[in-house]
Amino acid sequence: MYLMVGTRADLAFAVGKLSRFVSGYGKEHCAAVKCVLRYVKGSVDKGLVYNKSASGIFQGFSDADWAGDYETRRSTTGFMFIFGGAAVSWASKLQKTVTLSTMEAEYMALCEASKTTVWLDKLIQRVTMLVTQSDNLVGPVNIKVDDSGCIGFAKNPVEHKRTKHIEIRFHFVRDAITTDKVILEHCPTDEMAADPMTNELAKVKHDKLVKMMGMC
Repeated sequence: MYLMVGTRADLAFAVGKLSRFVSGYGKEHCAAVKCVLRYVKGSVDKGLVYNKSASGIFQGFSDADWAGDYETRRSTTGFMFIFGGAAVSWASKLQKTVTLSTMEAEYMALCEASKTTVWLDKLIQRVTMLVTQSDNLVGPVNIKVDDSGCIGFAKNPVEHKRTKHIEIRFHFVRDAITTDKVILEHCPTDEMAADPMTNELAKVKHDKLVKMMGMC
């Protein structure tokens, strides 16, 4: 948990999933923990490396694994923000409600990522002390999403029978778009840096996306 919060963004999904069984674990969970520990031992020299020559613009990635929890059928939200060539903010957590489609799960993940852009903006304002509270230093932040339906729904305020059940609080992302805090961009799944935050991946793909996080 300490490593995941501090510097090892690649452990976020594994730690988050295993944490769900802290109060009721079995042999299979202990075996999974040993797998994580073996991975950490084999990559103990890895860490986030920032480059001053890298882009000084925040880049966001938002992803979701639809109905990945087989017990509750809830989805997993994953997002990451990269600055200076490496991740500066990330999260992997189980969504609070059951979603009815991949688009809905992606939309809820995008809402969480959009709220983080507001937090990043306020954080930079307090650190720099160069602008007033009403200015937006960080934005508009470019957030990449691998679901075209989610992007279209976020930009289109028209409700229909397949989406009218979505709670109002998740429409925060629409306000972020109209106020120029967030810009959405489609991203191929193979280039989705937040993918390791939502599900298990094959080693080759996992290693590729971990490098995109700035871990080396």
